[in-house]
Order: sequence, then C-alpha cells, then structure tokens
Amino acid sequence: MARKIAVVAVGGNALIRDPKKTGLQDQFESVRLTVPYIVDLIQAGYSVAITHGNGPQVGFLLRKNEISAKEVPPAPLDYIGSNTQGSIGYMFETSLYNEFRRRGMPNRAVALVTETVVDPKDPAFQNPTKPIGSFMDEATARMRHEQDGWTVVEDSGRGWRRVVPSPKPKRIIQESIIRELLEQGETVIAVGGGGVPVAEAEDGTISGLEAVIDKDLASSVLASSIGADLFLISTEVEKVALDFTKPSRRWLDKLTIAEAEEYLAQGQFGKGSMEPKVSAVIDYLKRGGKEAIITNSENMSRALRGESGTRFIP
Repeated sequence: MARKIAVVAVGGNALIRDPKKTGLQDQFESVRLTVPYIVDLIQAGYSVAITHGNGPQVGFLLRKNEISAKEVPPAPLDYIGSNTQGSIGYMFETSLYNEFRRRGMPNRAVALVTETVVDPKDPAFQNPTKPIGSFMDEATARMRHEQDGWTVVEDSGRGWRRVVPSPKPKRIIQESIIRELLEQGETVIAVGGGGVPVAEAEDGTISGLEAVIDKDLASSVLASSIGADLFLISTEVEKVALDFTKPSRRWLDKLTIAEAEEYLAQGQFGKGSMEPKVSAVIDYLKRGGKEAIITNSENMSRALRGESGTRFIP
C-alpha cells in the first residue's frame, strides 16, 4: 500500500525555544525535542518532507559577515541561505537518525540544499521590505547603501536596517527528487528558509539572487507540486485564533477557504506571524490540496485524529 505524503513546515520555535539560549547546542536540543512528534507521523503511515525556517540563523551569519569583514570576504545572501540549510539539515538528520534507532525503525533521512525559482520581475525586487541583519546608525546605513548598494530603512525609531526583496515562490527545482525519495519511504529535509531564491534564464540555467522567501509559502508550493495528502504547519500555538490579543480571543477548530479568506481580509491574523501561514494553507487548498492543519508540534498526532489544531478544508 502506497504511503501518504505529508509536508511538515516547522516553525522557528523548533530551533530557538528560548531567546536567551540561541547557541548551536541549544538549537540542536530544540530540534531533538521536536523530532519525536514528526516520527509519530511517520509511524502513522506518512512519508514526511520537513521544511523549516532560518531567519535567526541568517541573522547570525550576517552579523559574522560584519564582524569579520576586514579578515574574510563576506558571503552573499544566497550562499548564507544554503549554509543554513546545511547546518539545520544536519541537526534534523542526526536527530531523526537517533530517534529511528531508538524506536527500532529502519528509516532513513536526508537533507537537500533546495533552490526555489522566483520571478526577477516580481514587484518585491522594486520594493524590498524584509528586514535582515543588525541595526545600524544612520551614517553606517547610508555608507552601506552607497558602497554596497544596500536598501536601508529606518525601523520604528530603533535604528536603521537593511531590507531585501521577498518574492513569491514559483517552483521548487528539486521537487522531483523530493517526490521520488518520499515515494521510497525516505524522510526528506528540504526547502529550508523557503529555499535559495534563483532566477531561471531563457535557456533554463539558474542563478542565485539576493532575496529571502517566506518558508510557509514555499512549503505550500512544495506540498502542491509533490501531491502531498497533508500540509501541516507547526507553530507556537495549538490552534489559530480570532482576536488573538484581545479578551474576546476565540480558538478555531475548523475553517473553510472562504472563511479563512474573510478573516484574512479583516486583518485577523498577524502579518509577521499567522497571516503567511494561513495564506500558504489557502494557496495549497486552492491548488487541489486535500487537507491542511495548523498546530504546535506537541499536538501533531492529536490534530491528525481531529482532537486538536485548526483544520482547513476546501
């Protein structure tokens, strides 16, 4: 019997659970604590592709760029993205390997450096909005703008920051490889940080771009392209809520596409938090997806049984 395919998009809390504990060993421990819940899905009959964020890790490497600029050449953003895919993929590979062994399972896991095609004419390239890296004073920001071509903005009175484009993902270059591995029952870590953004030339060749891609939107594209039976987004909360920051907060068990779009239009979901997750789920379902869930890692198994999480239906 063919195994069902699930794409599990892991939120940043899987890597950095405590803002005061951001070291590599702390991140490794956070991944180790998350992996058993994913292996529960595998034992429930799913072949799983794990995607993950990389925002803090990219920020750390950009800061290292700044500190070591006089000693070593700085790494461009596409190289930094691929770097974090490798290091975070290593954490997941090792943690999965150990959990499989602990349970007496013969399963295997592999991490892929993944590239995501974007349109160089995407409006995001004319209007960069995604802040990255450290805060700067105005003089430093203007110097980086003139010398390095950075787009810099003043950030709510806290200082100046570099902003980069965040274009919409169009296609995952390695999607066929990912699908083949999943059909063989392997576990794949892919599309880390939304994938390395690349532009596709008329002759089919690709080249990296200085941009970042929303992890959940890219995960949605992957889920659709490989025909995933389930798209599960793991985040910090058990369910999606209306009026999240208000006394009238209401947790949601189930949403249709129409309801989700209506609440999005009302601004019910935070732009930097739940909004891209709900948008990613809507896109997946509109492209023919079967089932989508948003919940936290601890409740993945319960959500599959309909006992927790927010389930989205067409």
